[in-house]
Amino acid sequence: RKCSYVIGWMVGLVVALTISSCAPRYQTIEGTALGTLYRITASGRITPTLQADLTKLFEEANKEMSVFDKNSLLSRINRGETDSLSANIIYCIEMAHRVSELSGGAYDITIKPLTEAYGFGRSVADKSINIDSILEFVGYEKLSLADGLVVKSDERVQIDLNSIAKGYTVDLAAQELEKMGVVNYLVDIGGEVRCKGVNKKGGKWRVGVETPFEGNQTNGEYIQQVISLSNLSMATSGNYRRYYVNDEGKKVAHTIDPRTGQSVISELLSATVIAATCAEADAYGTMFMALGKERAIELARRMAEQGVYVYFITAGEDENFEIYYSSQLESALSHSEGFNAL
Repeated sequence: RKCSYVIGWMVGLVVALTISSCAPRYQTIEGTALGTLYRITASGRITPTLQADLTKLFEEANKEMSVFDKNSLLSRINRGETDSLSANIIYCIEMAHRVSELSGGAYDITIKPLTEAYGFGRSVADKSINIDSILEFVGYEKLSLADGLVVKSDERVQIDLNSIAKGYTVDLAAQELEKMGVVNYLVDIGGEVRCKGVNKKGGKWRVGVETPFEGNQTNGEYIQQVISLSNLSMATSGNYRRYYVNDEGKKVAHTIDPRTGQSVISELLSATVIAATCAEADAYGTMFMALGKERAIELARRMAEQGVYVYFITAGEDENFEIYYSSQLESALSHSEGFNAL
């Protein structure tokens, strides 16, 4: 789903362009969380225990929703050791189900057996992948909720929340700030962000989108676009970081279509989504990548009416990029000349 990853969590491609402020009203807190880096810049009533409170929040999120932690609640659910769910997992499953229906099944959190078979959930891919066999227990319709419990139509169904959980954790951190009365903030966890109010200069928060060229493993050194935001969230998905070439010389990207079991290779190189919550932006980014360029553009036009906006970087001619963006973002972009408004 995401363009790069670290142990425990998938990492998005949005890079926050904030600078630690010496101004007394703004404070920047940094650290590690969910196997990646986080950075929070905020002003307002920030309590002395904020960093400790956030550390606890991140640890609890990992213990509940990580597929890489063998002792997490989600891992135990996947092994059939329990069917009890936490409120956070219920929230993510319910949202994921809505996104699955919206996408016609192109987005699906039961994709874990496929990503593992391709080697994206573990260190080595299967030498021979029996896609038809795996698809027997992949499909969002095989997963449901009943009275706070998970119900699987096939015991082999396994859940992977990597396409939504980190964005949701950004939302949880933002809610923690708002409970304190913080009015201006930018929360960035591994490149997925949520912001409110204004930055230290009194303007909107400026968030960058990386240039999606293959092999780009940098941390924001190559910025293709800067988007100005306030009271919104943003996340990016793409295939240019996480892929490999198999023994047959074929590129295998980590975005897998759960309907066909095939790796998705399309002209859509990265999908940046702006939405009210980071959980939504996170999930929609993965959804668009699975849909491919044409279907993603078609759906993005409709979703703009509900306040969900996109910035797509696609492959153009002569190794150039072609850009498509929601017209509602026009004033938020640092530049748009030659781009295609949706």
